[in-house]
Amino acid sequence: MISAERLREGVRRAYSLAAKEPERKHPFPVGRQFAESLGYPRALLCTLPPVAIDAFSGVSNVGVCAEIQEGNRVLDLGCGAGLDTLIAAQRVGPRGKAIGIDFSEAMLARARQAADEITARNIHLCHASGERLPLRDGCIDRVLVNGIFNLNPYREAIYREVARVVHPGGRAYVAELILTQPLPRETRITEDDWFA
Repeated sequence: MISAERLREGVRRAYSLAAKEPERKHPFPVGRQFAESLGYPRALLCTLPPVAIDAFSGVSNVGVCAEIQEGNRVLDLGCGAGLDTLIAAQRVGPRGKAIGIDFSEAMLARARQAADEITARNIHLCHASGERLPLRDGCIDRVLVNGIFNLNPYREAIYREVARVVHPGGRAYVAELILTQPLPRETRITEDDWFA
């Protein structure tokens, strides 16, 4: 059996490689075409920096579908290259805030470059793990999570942290991959299987 830390590091390596070389083949889909297949409108993607789209990987178009209001404080947990963070920043306007948190410095570098390219003043990007969020209790109106729970062995701690930072009446919009039936016993779990 693979340890939780080894799995986490395997995921970090895989996503960091996708950030550095998005054009390569990865064990998960990456990029603009994939984002469009999930329902991100092409017209919207054309308004955003390619650096945030080319390394996009998620499971849904949660940044588009979430109920976000002007002035909201939105946390994009597992923000990756920043696509949902950028969309949230546009939706909350200058009185709101979009906070992107990710555990891959390589992905955050893309998100920072994208935020700089659009001169977004309402985006804050932070390197942290989901189970130890650097945020005050109850400071967030909306949380966006686009496919991180199945990739993190510490998901219960992440659930607790999300509950802690969202204020009463706030909402979390979570998109995730799930198994619809148990894996066969003979299936050997490896780092590659983590993304399957």
